[in-house]
Amino acid sequence: MSLADVAYASVKSDILHNRLAPGSQMLESEVERHLLMSRTPVREALIRLQGDGLIELIPRRGVRIVPLSQVDMREIYEILTVLEPEVAAGVAKASPNSDQLAGLEKATADMENALAHENLDAWADADDRFHRNLLDLHGNARLIDFLNTLFDQAYRARIFTLRMREIPESSTREHREILGYIASGDAQGARSAFHAHRVRAATELLALLEKTGLDRL
Repeated sequence: MSLADVAYASVKSDILHNRLAPGSQMLESEVERHLLMSRTPVREALIRLQGDGLIELIPRRGVRIVPLSQVDMREIYEILTVLEPEVAAGVAKASPNSDQLAGLEKATADMENALAHENLDAWADADDRFHRNLLDLHGNARLIDFLNTLFDQAYRARIFTLRMREIPESSTREHREILGYIASGDAQGARSAFHAHRVRAATELLALLEKTGLDRL
């Protein structure tokens, strides 16, 4: 990895895990000091993060962490609810073997293990890996780039609300069910199960944001 790659990964992780608060601002020089890096790799990383929609570069004022609104999350989940079921159906239709499904199986097992040990952070990581691994199995490069950007936004919201919600037992069961349909080559079953999963998740998240009065996060 180049220094710019390291800077990008570090700042992105801080944003996704809300260690850099939504709406907060800092000077580029502060980012450089935090990362112990020079201006060039940090600037390159920040430009990439702006392209991801995670930050805004403001002339003479530095970096602003872009917050998410309820409208943003509604739009993101509308797109995911349409596209991800088709991704799952496409992977199921290709009849992947056990080696190809190993990443999905590991992510699902890790979700189940995380719940058993009441480790919500590990659960969120495993949940995110499931969705990204499924997308990689589908193999459409343009779709991968597009949806990974939305996954980043959804991950921020998931981490922000993780301890405000009930223990995600339903979500974990749904991932196991989706994996079962994919493993058996049942495209329609995978499509329907994934659609139901995304609808439930969106309804739960948006209701929570409305209930708590959080217009932006």
